[in-house]
Amino acid sequence: MPLPRRFYLRPARAVARDLLGCVMVARRGRTVTAGRIVETEAYLGPEDAASHAAFRPGSHSLFYGPGGFAYVYLNYGIHCCFNAIANPAGQPGCVLVRALEPVVGLSAMARRRRVKPGARRLASGPGNLTRALGITWRDNGADLTRGRLTIEPPDAPRDFRVVAGPRIGITRAAHLRLRFWIAGNPHVSR
Repeated sequence: MPLPRRFYLRPARAVARDLLGCVMVARRGRTVTAGRIVETEAYLGPEDAASHAAFRPGSHSLFYGPGGFAYVYLNYGIHCCFNAIANPAGQPGCVLVRALEPVVGLSAMARRRRVKPGARRLASGPGNLTRALGITWRDNGADLTRGRLTIEPPDAPRDFRVVAGPRIGITRAAHLRLRFWIAGNPHVSR
């Protein structure tokens, strides 16, 4: 069962922490791929200089919608980034999913990434993650509580330590400690 909408109707920082250990599932035809979320980054409203709400206000109405929907955008014109919208409607915020520990469909992921199935960084990094799961800009607006792209509760007890640190790969507000990851997990992007 996917996470319910109420899970996402909370502040992005809390959603980012609580997504760790959850399982992201992508269904493409008969192919199912999935991975345990091991790294996230929270993006807040207009007060967060790195947020699309700050430097692209009004251009992404989905960003202001209710939590529980996918926000997918093309980064640097090269690769898609997947975000889960957080917060109630009208309060912008989202969570970038940065890395997964692959658990289902490793061969399909490797084929999409053009790497060997056992590659350590199979779904590490936002662009690698979306390629591995077959996520494209067409998934923008997908309802994460049902359908082809969902996030499910953890498949194992949450027996790990969460680390918080500065965001990476950005220049604006990078110092904010809004990046979260599972300590010691080899699939974390950096």
